[in-house]
Amino acid sequence: MENSCAASLTDAARLVRLLKIGGYCATKSTRENSCKISSRWRVDGYEWEIRICPDYFHTSGITPWVALELSLLSGSSSRTHVRTILGCRMVDLTGIQKPSEEKRKFGLFSISNPESSMSTLKLIKREDLESSGYLQDDAFTLQCTITVLKELPLQTFPAPKEIAVQAPPPSNLHQQLGELLHSEAGADVTFVVSGESFAAHKLILAARSPVFMAQFYGQMMEKSSQQVDIKDMEAAVFKALLSFVYTDTVPEFEEQHQDKEAVSTTVMAQHLLAAADRYGIGRLKLICEGKLSGGIHVDTVAATLALAELHRCELLKAKCIDFIVRSPTVLDAVLATEGYKNLEASCPSVLTDLLTCATKKSVV
Repeated sequence: MENSCAASLTDAARLVRLLKIGGYCATKSTRENSCKISSRWRVDGYEWEIRICPDYFHTSGITPWVALELSLLSGSSSRTHVRTILGCRMVDLTGIQKPSEEKRKFGLFSISNPESSMSTLKLIKREDLESSGYLQDDAFTLQCTITVLKELPLQTFPAPKEIAVQAPPPSNLHQQLGELLHSEAGADVTFVVSGESFAAHKLILAARSPVFMAQFYGQMMEKSSQQVDIKDMEAAVFKALLSFVYTDTVPEFEEQHQDKEAVSTTVMAQHLLAAADRYGIGRLKLICEGKLSGGIHVDTVAATLALAELHRCELLKAKCIDFIVRSPTVLDAVLATEGYKNLEASCPSVLTDLLTCATKKSVV
């Protein structure tokens, strides 16, 4: 029987445009006659429309906003829904002011009934825009981004034919580097984390992390430092981070069978994701994101959602939201957790995404 291997990949299509809105004063309107400026986009084979509302009133609100509405106009696909991220920021074409912080809105659009789907992003209060430096000569400019998340078709690859030549043994470089870390031979720096000490090698750290490279060989010039104090991190988390730097593996993520152990692994993955993002170790961050995506649980999903928002993990964020709103029972259970209370305090903007998805879920 012929063997084959398969890999399921996820990709994204993105389009960025600058939109200049002139005649700002003429956009003031009443709630019944709100001014909307449309822009048509084509991203990943789908037709989209962004409507810019310079005088948008939220339900029961009294303060007008500059807002954007994203609608799916048309597109053929084998999927039932399309996931998108609408991003927008204010920019100054003269270059005097830096671009504002980008605001983003996750959207889930129905292919069978696109006219019923719409995602609204509130960008800036009108009064704040008028007092900022972005409004010039009765005009302002937006940098808008539409990102369409897509799943690539499953690809299979036939296994190569057997070769008579004896294959070399598997690489044991990770084992050798792990032994080097454990033996502390030739170590030239010591990290102190929560009262525990860890000896390491600056060259290996710098080769694996741009943050360590800048710390030891860049402008930070800590090359001569023999001790580095690490704040705001648990010793066990830093130990796992250090182990991955040397071995490219995370033993703490080995398959668990008991519920308590699974929750403990999830908590480690949450802390380790934050540490990986802090030190710019992209592969470890993706591994943690995948571990958290495959182990979403009622007791931990709120904390994971906050983490995904803080560290810009859009796919993990989308999976957490889908889990929470998949049924009223799950939603009620999550709302009762301590993690959700912390989510309300630390990431209030995510609650809007949850409400939007829950509403669309009930409609669909």
